[in-house]
Amino acid sequence: MRVFRALPTAAAILFASATLSASAASATPSASLVGAATPSAAVGSTATARALVPRLAPTPQQVSPGRGTLPVPSTVTVVVGSGADPAARTALTATLRAAGARQVRTVSPARAAPAGALTVYLGGPTENAATAGALAGLHAGGPAGLAAQGYVLASGREHGHGVLALSGVDGAGTFYAVQTLRQLISHHTLPAVTVRDWPAMPIRGTIEGFYGTPWSHADRLDQLDFYGAHKLNTYEYSPKDDPYLRSQWRDEYPDAQLAQLSELVQRAEANHVRFTYALSPGLSVCYSSADDLAKLVAKFEQVYAIGVRSFNIPLDDISYTKWNCDADAQKFGTGAAAAGAAQAYLLNAVNAAFVARHDDVAPLQTVATEYYDVTESPYKKALRDRLDPDVVVMWTGIGVIAHQVTVEQARQAKQVFGHDILLWDNYPVNDYLRGRLEMAPYLHRQAGLAGVLAGDTANPMNQAAASKIALYTVADFCWNDRAYDPQRSWSAGIDEYAGGNHRFAAALRAFADVEYQVPKITGEQAPELSAAIKDFWTAWAAHDAHGIATFEHRVAAFAAAPGVIRQRAEPSFVTETDPWLTSMAAWGQAMTTALDLLHARRAGDTDRAAADRAAIADQVAAATRPVDPIDGKTPVKVGDGVVDQFVTDALGGT
Repeated sequence: MRVFRALPTAAAILFASATLSASAASATPSASLVGAATPSAAVGSTATARALVPRLAPTPQQVSPGRGTLPVPSTVTVVVGSGADPAARTALTATLRAAGARQVRTVSPARAAPAGALTVYLGGPTENAATAGALAGLHAGGPAGLAAQGYVLASGREHGHGVLALSGVDGAGTFYAVQTLRQLISHHTLPAVTVRDWPAMPIRGTIEGFYGTPWSHADRLDQLDFYGAHKLNTYEYSPKDDPYLRSQWRDEYPDAQLAQLSELVQRAEANHVRFTYALSPGLSVCYSSADDLAKLVAKFEQVYAIGVRSFNIPLDDISYTKWNCDADAQKFGTGAAAAGAAQAYLLNAVNAAFVARHDDVAPLQTVATEYYDVTESPYKKALRDRLDPDVVVMWTGIGVIAHQVTVEQARQAKQVFGHDILLWDNYPVNDYLRGRLEMAPYLHRQAGLAGVLAGDTANPMNQAAASKIALYTVADFCWNDRAYDPQRSWSAGIDEYAGGNHRFAAALRAFADVEYQVPKITGEQAPELSAAIKDFWTAWAAHDAHGIATFEHRVAAFAAAPGVIRQRAEPSFVTETDPWLTSMAAWGQAMTTALDLLHARRAGDTDRAAADRAAIADQVAAATRPVDPIDGKTPVKVGDGVVDQFVTDALGGT
């Protein structure tokens, strides 16, 4: 989706990284990392019990703290049925070992009596018959009646033994129960608790649909691990650099490229992520051509053979005022309505020739050429009237970059397209804003959208690792939109990425704060630093030594932050953000010197003030020199309008 084009030419998200996401199934966040218990939880018996439950992400629907804690012993017995989800079994073993269990002993449900200090029952009603009894013993209901991918996690003591039950509505639910367990364990200890949880959005994830430098294969594998750890269940594969998706869409993949795709599909499956293959034939397809239909179906069959079970035919960023073949003009006529009819004809043909012949394939998706509004049009009417009703239509909200997405807008989209709507949200994508990183939380998306949309897919940045800060908050919103708090989620995501290191978290927060502005969405830049600067000028005017010192300490930390990030962050994050870190460090020096200039001027030290002015000129030049590596020419932006304005004001003697 060509987000850098202006309307109306619509033809036109740390954390779990290679380090953290590779350990997503095994790492055990500390209680200080994940924070306080969710406010949406059912109320526990005491404040002490509530305090034992860390903050969980995404925010669960219901959390009921119990009494006391359970140590994770050196030997843990896991009761698991033959039908247990393989990914959940693998994640559970890794989680227990990371929590201190040296031996994880598995037994069948026939030997389900609690044994030893901790017995774990893994699997929902269709996976493990013994789990229901364990839940009953803990006075917790089962997952019956919960939405797909929901689960129940219950821990406590029964007859003196520690018991833990993880029961999903389905395999994905059981896997997600393990992801919650991973966050609950702190210092080899598990609180007594009951969690009843389910996703608000059926489809939750990302679409790699940006222009410019694509993600590497390693980036994609890492992202899939991150998605599994944060209960995102969809990855739409639509990179603009893959010629076999666009210019060479008729050609089947050579063995090497197919092998990489296969590895992505397998990694997605291991994380309960639906890999959606998005083929974009619109630049050259002849809609009425039986030969083109056959080639499209053959391409789908090729990737079906490696495990793909979800398909998309995006028809965005193409012209619908001209045909690619004379036969289409003869069959459909001309104009927008004819384009809608032709697209419906092709999509329906693929539905019949491919989707209908595979019982395990998800409903076909498409991206409408008019994807950016809810205005009635001949094109939308043709699509609404002719397109098979089970095809899901992607929509970006009002505008290619939507300032907000409301429940009413989503209802209008569903009505005007006449189909289920999957949101393609162009945040935190930055291909249209060269020079910027987008590291603000997910903002201005209304609670209640889960009741209208089929799902929500976010279009990330070219910078995969840096996208995780925003994608953490996207995952939080999609799972439980009614409990979503953007700032709380943003803080928790930064803390998680920092792995409990407070200095690293503070440095990362300072960096994300000056990479906060999305002109069409957030409308503000560096909100925390901006507020601190305002307080400083008040303190400076009042000769408030404490207020001045507080800001000077903040500026010192700001200047040091890039160095801390370079030392602590995953290598891919540092590589991606290097120009911005370089600029931030130089701006930090300029702010530090600007403060010295203010003190020199107040003290009447003209020589020192002159030296400071000269130093600031060099420091500002260094700060504005780094360029966005994607285009190699656009200067990077770090707190623009805030940091530079502070320096300007100091030079001017404000």
